[in-house]
Amino acid sequence: MRITTLSENTAGKRPKGLLAEYGLSILVETDEQKILFDTGQNISVVHNAPLLGIDLRDLDVIVLSHGHYDHTGGLKQVLEETGEIEVIAHPDIFKRRYAKHENSKTPIGIPYAKTELEDAGAKFRFSEEPTTIGDITITGKVERRTDFEKIDATLYVEEGDELKEDELLDDQALVIKTDRGLFVILGCAHRGMINTIEQAKRITGEDKIYGVIGGTHLVAADKLQMEETVKALKAYKIQRIGVSHCTGPQASARLADEFGDRFFYNNAGSAIELE
Repeated sequence: MRITTLSENTAGKRPKGLLAEYGLSILVETDEQKILFDTGQNISVVHNAPLLGIDLRDLDVIVLSHGHYDHTGGLKQVLEETGEIEVIAHPDIFKRRYAKHENSKTPIGIPYAKTELEDAGAKFRFSEEPTTIGDITITGKVERRTDFEKIDATLYVEEGDELKEDELLDDQALVIKTDRGLFVILGCAHRGMINTIEQAKRITGEDKIYGVIGGTHLVAADKLQMEETVKALKAYKIQRIGVSHCTGPQASARLADEFGDRFFYNNAGSAIELE
């Protein structure tokens, strides 16, 4: 199994010409299937894929972690490469979403209408529950059980004529079972990095956590959340942790200090081999 990051806020030095773009997209390849998890913000996936030796026409399915522009904005461009393809997502993916600051609001939802994407080839399959694709499991809605992980209070969803705080019920992750334990691929972990890992354990029946990569949303973490997150990750005896996108420089530095050579920056061009 090979996991390649096609789009992220930063890009590796090789191969030459990789594009960095705020957002995330990760390709999971097995002998039987190729799954694209998120599509980045815009053009980065279709730009970087050929540089990394990846033909998007070979994709079998696309999975969307949640309905924010930086994870879904590249979907139409990807569909232009793939043609008709199944897209798995939570039913809330097309809700109208905003980041709200004082008296202003900025749209941050998926930047396409459902019909526009269907015309481009998307065959949507919506589910709130965990879904299995071969050896890979989609978590479905992540249950919030920790008391230290909070959803960003600046994020809102439009319901009727009102804006309400967004619970990000569509936030989900990918889970891979390996001989060394679970390997979790996060989109943004809006509902909590530890909550997401615990969800992965519940739905797979596996307690051992081998690794985690992707967006951790620790950029907004206060001191308590950061301390408790580190404590939990150490209790898992996690062996690989590759942070991306919404982790933030302070949280990244803290995790690098705590986990040493088990830590890495998972940027565009990063590739991981799993057995």
